[in-house]
Amino acid sequence: MRLSDTIEAFIKEMLREEEQSCELKRNELAQYFHCAPSQINYVLSTRFTPDHGYVITSQRGGGGCIRIVRIRETARDHLAYLVNERIGESIDEQSAQILCTQLAENGIVPKDEALVMRAAVSRQALGLPVPEEIKNMMRSRILKSMLTVIAQRKQE
Repeated sequence: MRLSDTIEAFIKEMLREEEQSCELKRNELAQYFHCAPSQINYVLSTRFTPDHGYVITSQRGGGGCIRIVRIRETARDHLAYLVNERIGESIDEQSAQILCTQLAENGIVPKDEALVMRAAVSRQALGLPVPEEIKNMMRSRILKSMLTVIAQRKQE
């Protein structure tokens, strides 16, 4: 397991224990994992974003105190946000893969469905001889279609 994955898992475990939020100090966490504080910043900025369901606030000084808050919303609200605001007319493969993984981690879709979604928007599935911009537009439409069906299922 990579260090970034280990740090992410550690913070998520802290959030499980604390429920909605947790506070940590960047320097103390860096010392604990024997890494530079910039590694902690990297994990926070890439894996604890609003798209992943988190809001981060930080205080300057005092070792860099950081508060991570898990956003609680209904599955329908989250799906509507993804379809109407987040995905847009185009989405790259990496962003689509992350989005599918987060849907499973947040319990919106079962893990096996997330794997199927990931496969449907993968480079292999869209391996057509067309420009990447076109593939990203196709990926967006496929993902939006799947999310719309999931949202309708959640209403039933």
